[in-house]
Amino acid sequence: MSNRLAQAASPYLLQHADNPVDWWPWEPDAFEEARRRDVPVFLSVGYSACHWCHVMAHESFEDADTAAYMNEHFVSVKVDREERPDVDAVYMEAVQAATGQGGWPMSVFMTPDGEPFCFGTYFPPEPRHGMPSFRQVLEGVHSAWTSRRDEVAEVAGKITRDLAERELSTADAGSPTEEVQALALLQLARDIDPATGWFKGDTKFPPSMVVEFLLRHHARADSVAALEMAEELCGAMARSSLYDQAAGGFHRYVLTPRPGGPLIPHFEKMLYDNALLCRVYAHLWRATGSELARRVALETADFLVRELRTAEGGFASALDADSDDGSGRHVEGAYYAWTPAQLREVLGDADAELAARYFGVTEEGTFEEGASVLQLPRQEGVVDAEKVTSLRERLLAARAGRPAPGRDDKVVAAWNGLAVAALAETGAYFDRPDLVEAAIGAADLLVRLHMDEHARLARTSKDGRAGANAGVLEDYADVAEGFLALASVTGEGVWLEFAGFLLDHVLAQFTDAESGALYDTAADAEQLIRRPQDPTDNATPSGWSAAAGALLSYAAQTGAEPHRAAAERALGVVKSLGPRAPRFIGWGLAVAEALLDGPREVAVVGESGDPAMTALRRTALLGTAPGAVVATGVPESDELPLLAGRPLVDGRPAAYVCRHFVCDAPTTDPEELRETLVSPNA
Repeated sequence: MSNRLAQAASPYLLQHADNPVDWWPWEPDAFEEARRRDVPVFLSVGYSACHWCHVMAHESFEDADTAAYMNEHFVSVKVDREERPDVDAVYMEAVQAATGQGGWPMSVFMTPDGEPFCFGTYFPPEPRHGMPSFRQVLEGVHSAWTSRRDEVAEVAGKITRDLAERELSTADAGSPTEEVQALALLQLARDIDPATGWFKGDTKFPPSMVVEFLLRHHARADSVAALEMAEELCGAMARSSLYDQAAGGFHRYVLTPRPGGPLIPHFEKMLYDNALLCRVYAHLWRATGSELARRVALETADFLVRELRTAEGGFASALDADSDDGSGRHVEGAYYAWTPAQLREVLGDADAELAARYFGVTEEGTFEEGASVLQLPRQEGVVDAEKVTSLRERLLAARAGRPAPGRDDKVVAAWNGLAVAALAETGAYFDRPDLVEAAIGAADLLVRLHMDEHARLARTSKDGRAGANAGVLEDYADVAEGFLALASVTGEGVWLEFAGFLLDHVLAQFTDAESGALYDTAADAEQLIRRPQDPTDNATPSGWSAAAGALLSYAAQTGAEPHRAAAERALGVVKSLGPRAPRFIGWGLAVAEALLDGPREVAVVGESGDPAMTALRRTALLGTAPGAVVATGVPESDELPLLAGRPLVDGRPAAYVCRHFVCDAPTTDPEELRETLVSPNA
């Protein structure tokens, strides 16, 4: 029999709809039921592509005896962290504070008032590696609730008070300086492992936002070290098993189980990773002309459109890590791994031997059960490029016959905003109008389905229906970022207008007027035990940094001083965090580079279709000045404020490079414009 989750829109919640656990969604009635029964609430938070979420569900939530105990002694609430990032953030902060670590599935026990008192992540079905079993945890919590209630209440109250006191202010911090940026670069250099090109540590997540900072710092300060780090990081990622060498696109992260051993991917493919990395590799190509960067940017863009685009024109959230291995078992990585025998079956002996050498497939395997995950050697020139393309195409065609990983078709506003920006710019750089059209299609969906008549955003949609959960700060900021990128690429002022609507909400609903601090939820959103507020990047830019970037770009396009002032105040947090923890505020550092450079405003005037206009426009878009905004159109257009008062020069298309709407002499020469936009502090 299905439980209450059968009515949910979230694919993750629907995966638990047939559990014997009497799950509730996150809603007031669940907590009221806990009060009525005088039992604690068990909160389980995860997401569709989470491997260990599936493991715990199979081991515990599908077990009839465990479920019966949960149903008798708890009200159990299941949350999709991608639908409710605010709930996830608040309780993850408590988990990390109490245990020193976090992750998913997240398991929290709380009072009917939502005050947490016991924490964890994954619990096994029996005691293992020093961890108690999930049943032992359940029994321990029940015992404490029934026999030591005063102690539970004291712990819950203290934790809740501690969380409530964690308020951030940037009112007196001031904007980041060149010294702050240089200190951040120095700390990043210390964190790089020169032997591998990765940051140090056994678990390696793609540092897309840090690479964006490095590229911008190089462009502004002419830092060779910053560019070299960016190239090393991008090269290491693109050649490793983090990258899907057959089809393009990146997995979530890789692990190094032993020093010098192979990198083992965690195979889920997330929209946000691939959108951010597509844009980063396009920007790396723009800065260096790297053929590797060009290939990875385009392959990742094609992956997004081919495998994540929904029927409505948006982009799905993720592909699962697990898939059927052909024998009925659901196995992580089964879709992506190869044995030498499988290569021979697909390619024949000679080509299989070549492919095994080129992609690092060994008899002993680099993954599990003698299988290997494809990766590239550090030097690729040993095999003809056409041959490599042929091998990839044949492997991809064979892989298409395997059971595919499941897809989470939920459309998340923020991540679609990131995809819009990536596809718009990648399409413009590489003359791929189909990618720009895909970006426009997703932007249209966001306007049509996620924005209401007051320009308020819904967090998610699925199958053409908007979800009930309100957008959070990252949704407003990242969708605005996507719209601003579209305005620069297309020259259509409507996208600038939509971005302005969203950013007005950021100022009104998410910003503390006195301190300049930003909150992750709107002032009129559901009140949790704490209003979440986190300026540090995780898998995506923090809402705080993303909002600062979008506000700054909008101010550069329009001259809106309130938006620029808000961006400057928000960036105060970079001054304190940047030198100490640059890997966790990469996007804030990248936005600070734009602020230090101006950012530059480029107005290109002329008639559409005029070759001279096309050349200037392309040169402007390929300029590497950090955070530069571009406006293109006919002179005196009222769609884009940057074009006002910018006439043709001697009847010819012209480009104006400005800061704070004060412009240098215009030029009609693309090469002169290029030099202006690539020269540090020109």
